[in-house]
Amino acid sequence: MKTAENIFIYIAVMALVTYLIRMLPLVIFRKKIENRFIRSFLYYIPYAVLAAMTFPAVFSSTGSVWSAVAGLIVALLLAFFEKGLLTVALSSCAAVFVIELLMKFIS
Repeated sequence: MKTAENIFIYIAVMALVTYLIRMLPLVIFRKKIENRFIRSFLYYIPYAVLAAMTFPAVFSSTGSVWSAVAGLIVALLLAFFEKGLLTVALSSCAAVFVIELLMKFIS
């Protein structure tokens, strides 16, 4: 079974890479990072990665780009006015639903 051996090798390599990514910063940076620029850069990395991963999926997650844009606009507006996460998520889903219904009845 060559494929089973390959799968185990792939899993081992992924485990090693994941472990190294998590372990290396702890080994390299033993002291607290004092540089304000580096600290602020590291603070915003998770948000930038999350945005880069989810933002493109917003436009392909619905039946139409127009409903996706409507949901995005509603979510951005409510987030700008500092509404809660549940309110933003439910309202943007409702906006997508309404736009999809309207587009279904129009065409």
